[in-house]
Amino acid sequence: MKRIHIGLSVADVPASVAFYSRLFGAEPTLVKADYAKWQLEDPRVNFSISKRCETPGDFHLGIQVETPAELADISDRLRRAGEELVAEGPATCCYHRSDKAWVFDPQEIRWETFLTHGEAAIYGEDSLTPSLKDDSAEDAESCCR
Repeated sequence: MKRIHIGLSVADVPASVAFYSRLFGAEPTLVKADYAKWQLEDPRVNFSISKRCETPGDFHLGIQVETPAELADISDRLRRAGEELVAEGPATCCYHRSDKAWVFDPQEIRWETFLTHGEAAIYGEDSLTPSLKDDSAEDAESCCR
């Protein structure tokens, strides 16, 4: 079964954790000093917040999958829907290990699809997501962009 993912940049993680915990009626499933994630069943969403992006309010959307077959299916859909699909493969981002792919929609909103394999001790090494639309290399810690 698939789950929508929303990744949001925030200025204040503790204040945002308090707000979103009240909104969702649930505590985060993972909290770090610069990141928090809710893996909710109602609504079925993976909602994360992070201080790692430059501008509060920056966001990306995605579809989290549970099997390699679902990842291949959604990646194929993104490829057909977008201008350029970046099949990133294995990545460490947002304190998790995942296989993922990215695309921009017509409004240049970043969409990803990913299959999570487990938690990671570091925020991330994922450097492909920032450079989908431009060829410049970004900081390895900027996987949220």
